[in-house]
Amino acid sequence: MKLERLISITYALLNQEVVSATELAEKYQVSPRTIYRDIEAIGAAGIPVVSYQGVNGGFGIIKEYKMDRSLLGADDVNSLITLLHSTATVFKDDRAEDTLHRLRTVQPVERIPSLNLDLGSWRMNNALLHELRTAITDRRVVRFGYINAKNAHVERVVEPFNLQFKYYSWYLHGYCRTREDYRVFKLSRMTNLMTTEEEVCRSHAPPAMNVGADLRRGRDMTGAVIRFDASAVATALDCFYAEERRFDEAGSLTIRIVNPTDVDWLVSTVLSFGGDAYVEEPAWMRQEIRDKIEKLRARYEEV
Repeated sequence: MKLERLISITYALLNQEVVSATELAEKYQVSPRTIYRDIEAIGAAGIPVVSYQGVNGGFGIIKEYKMDRSLLGADDVNSLITLLHSTATVFKDDRAEDTLHRLRTVQPVERIPSLNLDLGSWRMNNALLHELRTAITDRRVVRFGYINAKNAHVERVVEPFNLQFKYYSWYLHGYCRTREDYRVFKLSRMTNLMTTEEEVCRSHAPPAMNVGADLRRGRDMTGAVIRFDASAVATALDCFYAEERRFDEAGSLTIRIVNPTDVDWLVSTVLSFGGDAYVEEPAWMRQEIRDKIEKLRARYEEV
């Protein structure tokens, strides 16, 4: 009960300029002497509580410790809380948790969030994310095995700069000492990550992280049109919910993808629909799908 009262008093001090001992005593149904002891405990915990004398005196927290509520609107605060909560969950970030506590003190009314963001996934190794984030923060060089786009196993020594979540996947951007240039690495293709004791020596800003160019692998891709049978419309909408779409009278769905980025993912996704999807354009994608189907057919005929 005392702990809950101490936390509640701390929030009251953060949200008000000055609170009197009498007001706090009445609110928590304790004596003023108990409130004085609580204030001492809060100060001993490292929160800078100050005492104000006079008729309108009481207790408060120094302004430098608090965030100015006028700087952020209610929607801004709630959005930041949602984003920071997701970040703290994925990376186990104590600093993000501390910022969350402060933001909640300027939240006008605690309410059910209108937005939930979960960056975690059963497909992602959060321990890998955490180790890379730590290496970036500590400016340490990392070593890891990597499966490149040609399915070759290679070793890389990288000066990491940042992590990015894009196209449903996490990527590492850094300076590859092996290639002597900046590179983008997909975390799902990494193996045997090791953080070294060697410090990152580069201090200049790297070029913009261009995941899209890496995923095209040099193929000319200006757009794609895919038709899905009525039996596959729901799944197609799950996969391509943000694309231009047209429903046909027969119940089928036509999706137009302008300048797709991850072409390998697109081809694989279309194949997963089997006979319920047909690529109307481009022609080279139809040919690539035919080649993959033929390779799959030949593989099973060998059995």
